[in-house]
Amino acid sequence: MKKISLLGATGSIGTQTLDVIKLHPDQFTLEAISIGKNLTLGLDIIHTYIPKVVSVIDKESYEYLQSRVPDNVKVVYGDEGLIEVAANVESQVVVNAVMGSVGLKPTLKAIEAGKTMAIANKETLVTAGHLVMGAAKTHNVHILPVDSEHSAIFQCLNGEDKKALERIILTASGGSFRDRTRSELKDVTVESALNHPNWSMGAKITIDSATMMNKGLEVIEAHWLFDMPYEQIDVVLHRESIIHSLVEFQDTSMIAQIGSPDMRVPIQYALTYPVRLALPLSKRLNLIEVGKLHFEEANLERFRCLQFAYDAGKVGGTMTTVLNAANEEAVQLFLNRQISFLDIEAYIEKALEQHIPIKNPDLDTIVAVDQETRKFVNTLI
Repeated sequence: MKKISLLGATGSIGTQTLDVIKLHPDQFTLEAISIGKNLTLGLDIIHTYIPKVVSVIDKESYEYLQSRVPDNVKVVYGDEGLIEVAANVESQVVVNAVMGSVGLKPTLKAIEAGKTMAIANKETLVTAGHLVMGAAKTHNVHILPVDSEHSAIFQCLNGEDKKALERIILTASGGSFRDRTRSELKDVTVESALNHPNWSMGAKITIDSATMMNKGLEVIEAHWLFDMPYEQIDVVLHRESIIHSLVEFQDTSMIAQIGSPDMRVPIQYALTYPVRLALPLSKRLNLIEVGKLHFEEANLERFRCLQFAYDAGKVGGTMTTVLNAANEEAVQLFLNRQISFLDIEAYIEKALEQHIPIKNPDLDTIVAVDQETRKFVNTLI
């Protein structure tokens, strides 16, 4: 029986994690959760699973929940509440499914507490990969990827000699606008950007998919997770999202992990690793029905955010912190209908151009640069 702390229980990854936990009540218990602004869904989760600790965003939400949860459920809030959930004494595995750099401090605290990390929060590794992976090594903690692409790579490398690895190939659906030229993106709407062809995801990650920043963040995440130079991490457009990623070895052999697009598969694998359990909720892949798979070059001139990510990653230091913070702010401005779709990448580029990178930053420096970047982006409106 594994005891789970779940950061971001009301989000897309969070609710699918709950599907897996519910499917295997003999394998998992939910010890602690954090929830976002959807308090109605949060209350449903609380009354279904009865976690011992629940963290909410602010004091107002805290006061709302206090009289509505069972007596044996402790409610906390804010950054300290998030950390309390992540470092919960009883939990063995922490699933980090929150969105954005807010997941960094809880991740570090969970690692310091010796928890196994199942990480879907790619922004944590993008913002401070050297701190996270360094802490994991110091405390002998497993970092298990939940993103479908990184889970695929992790599975492909099981039992293999990492020294023989030649390159990692991340696949990308291309997002909502994969068939449009740059000139056709000028006046796209929020609604059309949120209409992903393959995956059901939250708003922020769906916009990131449309700009291909999501894949850029995954390139940086892969660099840290698998200790690979950026020159040996490639991206290929694969519109079916059947092959979730591949690895190539020195002898030219390639291994791919394939399956129907369903995030519950990598979530469950992270929770059960190295064991595999049945997952009847997921549709089995029928290769005869699929028939053909398609692959295209990921054009870095067409998808400029992907180029920004490679460039920022190679510079390193606080440059990736700026990349992430600028993207988070610009995407929110687009979702708020304050800027256009193409302004997202324009704002990110300006933030990167004005920043003087700091090598090997500590946590305080990263937090300061993150906040400075957000303020800068908002001055561009």
